[in-house]
Amino acid sequence: MRIYEYGEPNAKNVLLQPVGDHDLPAIENEIREIKRLTAQPFRLIAVKVESWNNDLSPWCAPAVFGHEDFGDGAAALLREILPLCEDADRRYIIGGYSMAGLFALWSAYRTDRFSGIAAASPSLWFPKFLEYMQAHDLHSAAVYLSLGNREEKTRNPVMSTVGDRMRAAYALLQEKNVSCTLEWNSGGHFQQPDCRTAKAFAWVLEHLFY
Repeated sequence: MRIYEYGEPNAKNVLLQPVGDHDLPAIENEIREIKRLTAQPFRLIAVKVESWNNDLSPWCAPAVFGHEDFGDGAAALLREILPLCEDADRRYIIGGYSMAGLFALWSAYRTDRFSGIAAASPSLWFPKFLEYMQAHDLHSAAVYLSLGNREEKTRNPVMSTVGDRMRAAYALLQEKNVSCTLEWNSGGHFQQPDCRTAKAFAWVLEHLFY
């Protein structure tokens, strides 16, 4: 597992973000945006994933774009990440964009290690994920959700469900008294992922109980 570290090494708040090759060029801008949006000190650990459709996927599912199916590598990735979160004096927040946002949200149902979840445009269209949320208990104190207001306007029959599933997920978290928000960003899925992820982390940093 390759990791990249940013921010303040001794900060109490540790942000963990699974990233792919496409994310790394924009990480520095994401860091600047987080600092602009919150004065809370933080350290960010970017965890490089080798297979986006396998490492971040909680279970196998057929391809919905392109020809690459989804694997079931999320459990293995989570096992690799948890040793980075063993300092009891620190607060750990996991987040990410797209499938990484889905992975972050799923992780909160598998462990109580993460105080907050920063899920920017998470892939909630993923088959059976909403049903998984309905059947399990979340173990984090704060959850940020966001979606571009054009993401559900797609001809792809699976991905077009993302808006309704996002609304249902947000309502479910509210019913369970989770501190959460749902922000609608302007545009489609591929617009400003670094800035949207920064907003997600900043919101969680500001809304956790200190």
